[in-house]
Amino acid sequence: MENTQNASVYDSIRLENQLCFPMYACAKEIVRRYRKPLEKLNLTYTQYVVMMVLWEKGDMTEGDLGIIVHLDSGTLAPLLKRLEKQGYILRTRPDGNERKLLLSLTKKGEELKESALCVPASMKGCIDLPQNELKELKRLLDKALSRMDNCEE
Repeated sequence: MENTQNASVYDSIRLENQLCFPMYACAKEIVRRYRKPLEKLNLTYTQYVVMMVLWEKGDMTEGDLGIIVHLDSGTLAPLLKRLEKQGYILRTRPDGNERKLLLSLTKKGEELKESALCVPASMKGCIDLPQNELKELKRLLDKALSRMDNCEE
């Protein structure tokens, strides 16, 4: 049994004192809840995120997409290959540039956007907080992510 003096030495490694753990657990639970509505679209959560970016911004390079969705090429490449195999996107090398990969939506990928409109509605209420608290949570997470992007590892 720890005495009180020693307990304070270990406070920094107590699970209940970790900020990242509830963030991790919430993210994991939210992604799990997305499975059912995304199953109808034959997409994983990460594929859905990629498609949302392409629907919003249009054609872009794999590198630019990676920056927006915070994924490296090693994670993105197989995901993009699967989306291409499903017929949702095209991956092309502009002007024979082997280092650049341009992503664009196919007609089927554009049409999927209409089917995806049901996803946000099915997720409404997933996090049982008042609207003002949800907005504040989003603002704080965006702020934290932005600051993490600006600091070196």
